[in-house]
Amino acid sequence: MRRLIRLNEGRRLVGKDHTDMNKLYTSLPGLVVKAETSGFWLFVLNRLLNRVIPFNRPHGFSVAEIGSDHIVSTAAYKRRNFNHIKGIHACAIATVAEFSAGFLLLARLDLQRYRLIMARIEVEYRYQAKQRIFSKCTASPELIESSIIEPLRHQDQVTVDMVSEISDADGNDIARAVTTWQIKRWDRVRTGL
Repeated sequence: MRRLIRLNEGRRLVGKDHTDMNKLYTSLPGLVVKAETSGFWLFVLNRLLNRVIPFNRPHGFSVAEIGSDHIVSTAAYKRRNFNHIKGIHACAIATVAEFSAGFLLLARLDLQRYRLIMARIEVEYRYQAKQRIFSKCTASPELIESSIIEPLRHQDQVTVDMVSEISDADGNDIARAVTTWQIKRWDRVRTGL
């Protein structure tokens, strides 16, 4: 019963129509901290992410691990992610890499103050993925402070490159992706939500 109550707390973060994004923005940092050390809260976080990012749900993209300076996301080896030779499709590999980098930024920035948009992605494919893949993106809190938060005190926007290393369950080096993110303070954004 206690687990059900906690899961319902996670469901209340976003309504059925996904309109209460402010509630998500304020709840995400606390949920990420809980998910760093708790499998249950990682499960709740992934359920919430599947509701807010519906594209990821059918492909099985999820957060596998959260650390103080990294995020590991994963993609299932399943038919929806296959290419014509039953490997994981290049676009699925690129998306799981973008997901780990973007979520690391979302988890470390104040979403009520900053807006982020991916501006570019470059992927170098190295090995064919024939099993579950994992994308790890790393950025220290000091790096985020010095390359994002501090510059935004003096300028309207910054761009930052995030590197994601993608490997499979056996440790094979599948790909390396570099995503470029435009980060801007909400009070400097000219278009609405």
